[in-house]
Formats: sequence, structure tokens, C-alpha cells
Amino acid sequence: MSAADPVRWGVLATGGIAAKFIQDLSRVPEAQVVAVGSRSLDTAEAFAQTHGIARVHGSWSALAADPEVDIIYVATPHSHHHAAGRVCLAAGKPLLVEKAFTLDLAQAQDLVTMARERELFLMEAMWTRTLPAMLRLQQLLADGAIGRVTSVQAAFGLGPEFEPAHRLRNPALGGGALLDLGVYPVHFSHMLLGSPTHVQAWAQLHPEGTDARTGILLGYADGALATLYCGVGGEIRSATIVGTLGRVEFPHGFHNASSFLLHRNGSDPELIEADVAGLHYQAAEAGRCLRAGLTQSPLVPLESTLDVMRTLDAIRAQIGVVY
Repeated sequence: MSAADPVRWGVLATGGIAAKFIQDLSRVPEAQVVAVGSRSLDTAEAFAQTHGIARVHGSWSALAADPEVDIIYVATPHSHHHAAGRVCLAAGKPLLVEKAFTLDLAQAQDLVTMARERELFLMEAMWTRTLPAMLRLQQLLADGAIGRVTSVQAAFGLGPEFEPAHRLRNPALGGGALLDLGVYPVHFSHMLLGSPTHVQAWAQLHPEGTDARTGILLGYADGALATLYCGVGGEIRSATIVGTLGRVEFPHGFHNASSFLLHRNGSDPELIEADVAGLHYQAAEAGRCLRAGLTQSPLVPLESTLDVMRTLDAIRAQIGVVY
């Protein structure tokens, strides 16, 4: 792609996250949404009218075949990511796939293999890893601001309990706290510590068999630990990183952080501020990679996506959740 050409996005699905993505994408000057696709033409047309999208498709395959689309954002529930991703990759389209990437490691590996065989760009939409605050955090840690990281604590909880008919309780849709909420603290710990060597988990399950609340303990080869939580019935989105020379705290919203507190041993706390969070950073990163001819993002590499999904599979096996 020429640096002067806009990145032309197609959006697959018409839910709330798709609408939010389009809203935030307006902050990327070199990007534009040119098409939307849904399994329902009526739904796609209504969405297109609301968001001013010119090209409308009543199937995934029609969107994937659109020659005016450079890259597709897959915004379905994660139960459909694999099927939608296969349709798009088979048509030769680069992809940004909403998290959790797929339901399990086998599905994730299948999409990664397809993309690599076709030399197509593929990225999980783990937007947290593309935020300026997270890039600043990683630079500080690399510079030794808190020494060697010895533990990570991260929790993502939503306040309300959901009704039995809600998607978050439906195993057929990959419901439960783990894939919707737990993917954040697991990705966060992976970003900081890499892949764990030990996984321990316990959960309280909904009557439908999906997890309402899950506690996770991850152990690492260097002796570091991650203590993670995801669940409904209580609002929390905090994180702490402990090192040998200090700690970092995200008191509120580590997943969409625009600032954090740096505590160096023996010094007053420092407030580290960055640009406001949003979904546009992941879109800008995907566009940058397309222009550079990359098939994956160094900020959200495919091996990280596979490692996280491997950890999520191990957690599910221990808590007894089956999709």
C-alpha cells in the first residue's frame, strides 16, 4: 500500500463493539470505513445508514470479496470469530479479530496457519497492548524502573449479575467471564511475564455451566507469580506490578489506561500520563503494519495470541467450562 492511500476498512458484524470501533476510527486520519457486512442485509443496511457507510453486504463472504476493502475488522461474538475469520482469510483479506481471538487454541492455530500460508496480516484486537500508556509502561520496565518484576495482580470485574438469557451466560456463545473479561488480565500478565509454566484456577459457575467468577494463579520459570481475577457481581479493573525496586499501580481501568502510578523505592510516587485510551490505536497499528508489508504486529504478535489462548484453555480445563 502507498503511504498516501487511506486504509479502507470493512466491518463484519453490527453490534456495540463494531459501533465503538467506527467511532474511534474517526481519530485515525489515514483510515476510513467503506463497507459493512452481516448475515442479515436488513441489519447491515440499518447499521450503514446510522454510521454513514457506503457499501453494504448481506453476508460475510460478500464483504470478504469486496475489492474496495483492504482489511476487515471481525466484531462478532467470539463464538463466531473462527468461522468468520476463515471466510475472510480464504478470500485473501487481512484481519483484525476482536478478542478473545477464538473459543480455543485449536481454532486460533487454524486461523494463524491460514494467514501464514497466505502471507496475510492477522492481529487480535487486544487494544490494551497498543495503548500509549502500555507502551510507556513497557519502556519504563525495560529501563529497570522497578527492577525485576516478581508479581502481577490484575482484576477485571463487572458490577451487575446477568440474566440467564444473556450472552455472557450462554455456553453456545462462549459465555462466561473468562473469554470476555479474563482475557484482559491474562494478556496483561503475558505482556509482562511471558508464558506461565504453571496454571491453577478455580471458578464459581452459572447454572448454565459458564463461569461467573474465576480466580487464576500463574507461575513462571523465574519464580514470578501472577494473581488474576475475572467475574461479574462486583466492579473492579485494577492492576499492580511489583518489582524488586518498586511497583506500578493502575488503580482504575488498567485495560483502558491513560495514566498510572510509578513507585520507586525511596521516592515519592510519580504520576505517568499518556494519551487518552481508545480503539483507534489498534486500528492505526494494523494500518501501519499493512503499509510496512508486515503479516503480524510486534505489539500483539501471533505467538502471544496463541500463548494466551493456550493459558485460557488450561484454565477452562481446570474450572470445567465447556463451550
